[in-house]
Amino acid sequence: MSPRPARHRAPAAASRNRLASLGAAATLVTVTALGTVIAPAALGAAPAAAAGQQTAADGARIVATQRLDDRTLDLTVDSPAVGKQVKARVILPANWSADATRTWPVLYLLHGGHDDYTSWTRETDVEQFLADKDVLTVMPDAGPTGLPTKWWNFGQPGGDYETFQSVELMQLLQNDYRAGSARAIAGVSTGGYGAMAMAARYPGTFGAAASYSGVLNTTDLGTARLLGTILAREGIYPDMLWGNLLFNLANWISRNPTDQASRLRGTQLYVSQGKGGGIFSQDPEGGILESSLWDQAHTFTSKLSSLGIPATVHYYDGGVHNWPNWTQEFKASWPVLAKGLGLTTG
Repeated sequence: MSPRPARHRAPAAASRNRLASLGAAATLVTVTALGTVIAPAALGAAPAAAAGQQTAADGARIVATQRLDDRTLDLTVDSPAVGKQVKARVILPANWSADATRTWPVLYLLHGGHDDYTSWTRETDVEQFLADKDVLTVMPDAGPTGLPTKWWNFGQPGGDYETFQSVELMQLLQNDYRAGSARAIAGVSTGGYGAMAMAARYPGTFGAAASYSGVLNTTDLGTARLLGTILAREGIYPDMLWGNLLFNLANWISRNPTDQASRLRGTQLYVSQGKGGGIFSQDPEGGILESSLWDQAHTFTSKLSSLGIPATVHYYDGGVHNWPNWTQEFKASWPVLAKGLGLTTG
């Protein structure tokens, strides 16, 4: 990967901690037969100043910003949906101006589990890659699980990262950052779930959706066990997510990309998944994590095929559940995302 500015990267100790967590997760995967990205991140510094001048329809507002460089800034949003302040990192287009009469298409990039909104700029060269792309890029936080969903939460309010990302943040970006109506969404691991789930739950909102090693068939029993493991690792009672799989099955189905695949018709789609190498790969933990997602990814793309919904699909031998693979897949998926954004790739 291209070298990143120091202020955007986690310190070496944090990187070592991420690898240690990945090893611990591999032990869990042996039990659950499924896996997810394990990559804790250093939190960004506290915002320096207020930014937003307008509010979203439900009262959400930008209460502070921190500018990291000429194009990159962190927003702090007071979110009624989540019930607390939530961060999002934004990369502005090179020609962006607050006084412009035009708007810009918006690319959402979602993080995985045990990570946060800083992951894309910390782990990839996304800023350099997008430097000549006419797009406003936003990387919202989704909490420690990386699942941008409306939590069941036993009927209590709060924890609604789905509304934060798909309504509140979207409106704030339109109000304050000249965001347009053309959008694409992409994510890694549990963020891959978020990309496909939100594109399905809000048909027509996103022109393109991409998943890299995503969790795409959540009503599968093995995947449900995976989600329980992710939640337990974060100290969260599993039924807080969507309720009990048996007694709240309708809620699970309504949020499962495979069950909601018909709602993706008309959206440009990209799905990538490695076969992994298990204990015989150069990175045994990451290989096990990747291989454990192989079958459920095929279930999702087979459902798309049976519905006659086209998708660009890349299944590949080997592969590890990590950022080098996802960075490569993100760049490979750019023509699909660009088409959904109304951009040319030539």
